[in-house]
Amino acid sequence: MSNSKNFIDPEQGTGPTAGASRITHGSARSLLLTLLGEYVIGRDEPVWTSTLLTALGGVGVAEKSARQAIARAAQSGWIEGDRAGRRAAWRLAASGKRMIVEGSRRVRALRGPPSGTAAWNGRWLVLHITLPEAQRAERLRLYRALAWIGFGNPTPGLWVCPYTERDADARAVIEKFGLGDAAYAFAAEALPFGIDHHALVARAWNLEAIGAHYAELLRTFETLRPRGGTATLFAHIELVNALQRLPQIDPGLPDALLPKNWPARRAAAKLIELRGKWMDVAHAEWRALAASAGG
Repeated sequence: MSNSKNFIDPEQGTGPTAGASRITHGSARSLLLTLLGEYVIGRDEPVWTSTLLTALGGVGVAEKSARQAIARAAQSGWIEGDRAGRRAAWRLAASGKRMIVEGSRRVRALRGPPSGTAAWNGRWLVLHITLPEAQRAERLRLYRALAWIGFGNPTPGLWVCPYTERDADARAVIEKFGLGDAAYAFAAEALPFGIDHHALVARAWNLEAIGAHYAELLRTFETLRPRGGTATLFAHIELVNALQRLPQIDPGLPDALLPKNWPARRAAAKLIELRGKWMDVAHAEWRALAASAGG
């Protein structure tokens, strides 16, 4: 795969559909989380810095950027370091594991609700938050955080999510940004006047752009034919990274709010299937890479 910047980073963009119509590579930090979540979380042993640098280099991350990403992940408490002389190895911390597990759950949900799941009950989680232009950087960080947990922004200051059970996630975001005295939060049902559910969705999310994003992902990955363990590992890393960042693009709306024959469900299932197809070879190559670094 080329090293051109090619997927959306959850830490970039300006709102719930920012960048949904383009595909970009993940950032060094995003790709590092992919390595940790896919290859490290299930192994009861640390991973050497050199292993992470080799894998990140294989998907186009410069060594300086890779080292910065590792250092920042440690500062954020996602990973914990061990040293053997001048060499460093890393384990996932509890906070890093929680973040990865939650992200994986959100990705699996994009294939559609499990069989037997109750239909959407028509209730919305609603937030009203405004931050002044002088706090633009903080506002953008807030927008990304709300988009990540499934909120859309139909009109300035108003955020809606069709999953009222995510109130704890919303509260965590509000508390993280210190907005307890500035946010209005409700669980509500729409009344039979004003715009309907589908009009609300159309204003809160760009479904056309989301569909186009999935189509581009399929065109990118279904045409790949990686040969050998190394090529398969790097292709697998990029695919997993693209999947892990989908919740920033796709809120995973209930079927009742989506167009008929919504193509993103099938696209997500195909991408997850392709991930499984490459998995055994990629994981074997990762183990060989880790063993070589350990030796």
